Amino acid sequence: MNSKYDIIIIGGGAAGFFTAINIVENNPNLNVAILERGKTVLEKVRISGGGRCNVTHACFVPNDLVKFYPRGERELKGPFNQFSSGDTIEWFEKHGVELKIEEDGRMFPVSDSSDTIIDCFMDAVKKLKIDVLTNHSVQELYKTETHWKVTTTQDVFTCENLVMATGSNPKIWELLQNLGHSIEEPVPSLFTFNVKDVRIKELMGISTPATVKVKKSKLEASGPLLITHWGLSGPGILRLSAWGARELADKKYHFAIMVNWLNETSFDEAIEALKESKEENAKKSVLKYPQFELPKRLWENLVKAAGITEEVKWADLNKNQLNALTEQLTNGEYQVNGKSTFKEEFVTAGGIQLKEVNFKTMESKLLPNLYFAGEILNIDAITGGFNFQNAWTGGFIVAESIAKQ
Repeated sequence: MNSKYDIIIIGGGAAGFFTAINIVENNPNLNVAILERGKTVLEKVRISGGGRCNVTHACFVPNDLVKFYPRGERELKGPFNQFSSGDTIEWFEKHGVELKIEEDGRMFPVSDSSDTIIDCFMDAVKKLKIDVLTNHSVQELYKTETHWKVTTTQDVFTCENLVMATGSNPKIWELLQNLGHSIEEPVPSLFTFNVKDVRIKELMGISTPATVKVKKSKLEASGPLLITHWGLSGPGILRLSAWGARELADKKYHFAIMVNWLNETSFDEAIEALKESKEENAKKSVLKYPQFELPKRLWENLVKAAGITEEVKWADLNKNQLNALTEQLTNGEYQVNGKSTFKEEFVTAGGIQLKEVNFKTMESKLLPNLYFAGEILNIDAITGGFNFQNAWTGGFIVAESIAKQ
C-alpha cells in the first residue's frame, strides 16, 4: 500500500469525500487518500433526512443563507459567494444526481434515497482513483519542514497537504490542540426539550405554529411546535436549541419557556378576538368550541388550565376567565428539565476557533498546508440541509486553494 500521498483527507464523511473528488477533478495527477476511523464511510449522509439525505436548502442568496448559522454567520459570507446552494445543485446535476425542492425549502435527491448520494460519491472516487482506507484511526499528527506525517492504527503516511474533515471528533480536536490550535468546547446544538406538563400530556403528535421564548433571556424562535411523549420538539424548538446552544448548556438544560400557541398574535389581539367569540357563540360551551384554528385537544387543555369548566358558556365568561385564557394561549409558562437528542442528526456547537482559519482558502493560519472542511470548525446550523451546505462549500474552497498552489 502506498503510504506517500500528495494529499491526505482525514474523515470519510460528506466534507471529506466532496473535498477529495473536487481536488482530483481539478488536478487529475494528484495522489489522494481518504482515511476513515470507522468500518464504513458516509454514515451521516446515509441517515440524514430520515434516510433521504437533505443535501442543501433552496436559499440562493449568500447573505440570507448565512442567517441559518448560529455559529459561522460572519465567516461564511465570503465562502458562500464562492460556492452556494445553487452551485451545489449544479454540481450534483453534473454528477448525475437531480435534486428537488420540498415545500419548506429543503432539497433532496429526486430518488428520495441517500444511497443516490453515496453511490455518486463512491463512483467518483473509484473513477478518480482516490484511495479510501477504512479502519484507520489517526493516533498522531506531526509536521516536518516539508510534509505532514500521519500515524494511524495501521500505518504511517506522509503527505504535502493535509485536510481535516473529521466533524465533531474530540480526539482529533485534541491532536490539533497539541499543534497549537484552540478549540471552542463542544456543546449539543440540535435537541428537544423535556417538559412534563398537564397541559400537553397525552397530546403527542400534535403540531402547531408557535413562538417560544426562554424566560429571562433574549432567546426566541418561531416555527411549528411538535408535542412528543417527552415534551416539545419541532422546527421551532430545534431553532431555539441551535441559537441557544451555549446559553442553555450554561443553564444545565433547566429553564422556563413562554409559549405563544397563537404564534404572532399578541395578548391584546387575542383578547379582542375572544370577546368577539363571546358575542357570536354566546350559547356554546367554551371548552367544546375551539378558536384560532388550534388543535381541539390542545384548546381543551388550555381552557381547563385557565380554570374554565365544561359547563361554562361563552356568554358566561367573566373578565378574569378571559384574561386567564388569553394568558394560557399567548404566554403560558412551561418548565424545561433536560434535553433529548434529536434523532441521529446530532450536531454540536464547538470546534476549531474560527479566527485561526483563513476563510478565503480554508487553510489554517497557524500551520501551513493544513486545511479544514465541515463541522470540525466551530460552525453549525439549524436543520434543513445547512450543515451539509457548509461541508460542500468548505470542500470546494479547499480544492480550489490546493489547485492554485
